[in-house]
Amino acid sequence: MTSGLVTAGGGGGGKVMSLRLQYYVVLGGVAAVVLLACLRYTPTAAAVAAVGYGFWGNGDGASLAAAGAAATTVGGTGTSAAATTGGGGAGGGRSPSRVVIFNFGDSNSDTGGMAAAMGLNIALPEGRTYFRRPTGRISDGRLVIDFICESLNTPHLSPYLKSLGSDFSNGVNFAIGGSTATPGGSTFSLDVQLHQFLYFRTRSIELINQGVRTPIDRDGFRNAIYTIDIGQNDLAAYMNLPYDQVLAKIPTIVAHIKYTIEALYGHGGRKFWVHGTGALGCLPQKLSIPRDDDSDLDGNGCLKTYNAAAREFNAQLGAACRRLRQRMADAAVVFTDVYAAKYDLVANHTLHGIERPLMACCGNGGPPYNYNHFKMCMSAEMELCDMGARFASWDGVHYTEAANAIVAARVLTGEYSTPPVRFASLVNSTAVPNDG
Repeated sequence: MTSGLVTAGGGGGGKVMSLRLQYYVVLGGVAAVVLLACLRYTPTAAAVAAVGYGFWGNGDGASLAAAGAAATTVGGTGTSAAATTGGGGAGGGRSPSRVVIFNFGDSNSDTGGMAAAMGLNIALPEGRTYFRRPTGRISDGRLVIDFICESLNTPHLSPYLKSLGSDFSNGVNFAIGGSTATPGGSTFSLDVQLHQFLYFRTRSIELINQGVRTPIDRDGFRNAIYTIDIGQNDLAAYMNLPYDQVLAKIPTIVAHIKYTIEALYGHGGRKFWVHGTGALGCLPQKLSIPRDDDSDLDGNGCLKTYNAAAREFNAQLGAACRRLRQRMADAAVVFTDVYAAKYDLVANHTLHGIERPLMACCGNGGPPYNYNHFKMCMSAEMELCDMGARFASWDGVHYTEAANAIVAARVLTGEYSTPPVRFASLVNSTAVPNDG
């Protein structure tokens, strides 16, 4: 999702524009080179067909046993899983981390990737609550993925592109703000994030084979939980089209997510936690778009068309996950409908202590939405809510820490998931319920 960040301007417009143009040209060239280089690490369809989806490169052994050969069922309670410093496993001789998460997505789960990639010096009030400083998250504090990590007693995930201060022993965050599931829809679309993971994995295995200690060992890759939270930007970009054309675009978006899961499975991944999209029609950014009348608003003040598209996207993504479960019997593919959890922040906001469910905490324009497409959060004219105020929306697009905490607490229970398993139950499981 777009962050709405605005940088200060200055003099020397011609020189600035020239340097800026050079910067984007160089960035585009580098991205193209990296993408082409990463393609060599993706197995061809013939290779996958030859070895099956249990393929594990570099002579790592056979695929995991099918779930049908195991009789154990995942319990409903999770164990504390503090991350240890991962190691080489068979190659490096260290004990594997008990919790490893590889996350793919957009700004809903970006823990600083966009800031690192683009060199953005984000300032306060971003990160003003928990961190007391900006971290690259487009929020006033923690995201849902942060609360998921905390629930497992493992550190927050480090962004893949963060060059200093990163710790990859408990996984890697490939999510980048503004990313799309559709290739070419953004600089760091899901296919690029997949190639980044494949590069990271291939290089790790190479080092392990050389006896070098690595942050994540072979078992770490095998036992990792692969989380995916993407598609909102794709869907939002099409909402200016007639509704039937929006619906026609959804299968393609879902297909790209499905392919990514298949590719990760082909490289040994067996535990997948997939998020649907949220209630787009309740975002202040969408609500502030000029409209002729309020006939498209539902009883809670949200846009019915946007929300209908979001529900249809989730229905199709959930169906795709169900088909994957049928094909990949030895894998856990859990679909989590975050729409219901996020819409509830509006429908039952008083129960959650949310004062302003449809108004941005950081924006411009005041009630009812405090969102101005030309004077967004972080601009010189932003209007900021009080520190202790309970808003659902941070900047009109992204959620506040308070809202993320509520959503995470509900997501972690498995109540919104199919099959209905708790996130924590995936950590040490070797067999999972694969129905539903």
